[in-house]
Amino acid sequence: QVQLAESGGGLVQAGGSLRLSCAASGSIFSVNTMGWYRQAPGKRRELVADITNFGRTNYADSVKGRFTVSRDNAKKAVYLQMDSLKPEDTAVYLCYSDLLTIYRGRGDYWGSGTQVTVSS
Repeated sequence: QVQLAESGGGLVQAGGSLRLSCAASGSIFSVNTMGWYRQAPGKRRELVADITNFGRTNYADSVKGRFTVSRDNAKKAVYLQMDSLKPEDTAVYLCYSDLLTIYRGRGDYWGSGTQVTVSS
């Protein structure tokens, strides 16, 4: 079994900060790109940020300069530091990873999501 487990969501006032964490576990041979998507009620799921196993990052325009994605390859973990949060950042944040697993080959895996709510 391969799992992605997120933590760190919560309620914060506008202008505040949160840090999300996600760790992959299970029968994993290697971890490629890891990142974060988000989905707000009534909206499509959108990419927030991702990072390759070489450290190349990619951000949605709406979060550039406010969010920072990072990873710890030894821990198979990805993090999202969110600063200067805005009410429009309110969403369920989902961790994902492109993994090469021992028994099922390569594929995209998702966490169950963590709620981030930013009050005005």
